[in-house]
Amino acid sequence: MDILSLFFIFIAVELFETNWQKSDTIYGLLNNNLNIFNKSIFFYFLLNASFIYSIFLTIYLNNYNLLMLSIVAIKFFDISFKISILQKINNGLSFEEIMPNVQISYLLRYFNVFAYPITFLFANNFFQY
Repeated sequence: MDILSLFFIFIAVELFETNWQKSDTIYGLLNNNLNIFNKSIFFYFLLNASFIYSIFLTIYLNNYNLLMLSIVAIKFFDISFKISILQKINNGLSFEEIMPNVQISYLLRYFNVFAYPITFLFANNFFQY
């Protein structure tokens, strides 16, 4: 499969992930994550499909350069951070005790749809001819 096809699949996966978590505030985003997390942790990981897809791309393309591994690492830390927060909420802490409620702008909500796939193109030297 060519890089451009993998790029468009990456965009689709990022859109899927962004849309199931979509909210106007951080509390809403965390609440959406908490609902899925409390149902099943395996389902939660499946819905974080961009993490799985980025690992697949790294292995499939045999590309272990800094940019590609950075995508995987950032996604890993994102999921780890969210799980840590979700476990604190399940242990009785409220959202307010963990972090302030911040509005999520439209640009910030869909930033990952552009940032990760474009980084993927750079990681695979797509622009160097």
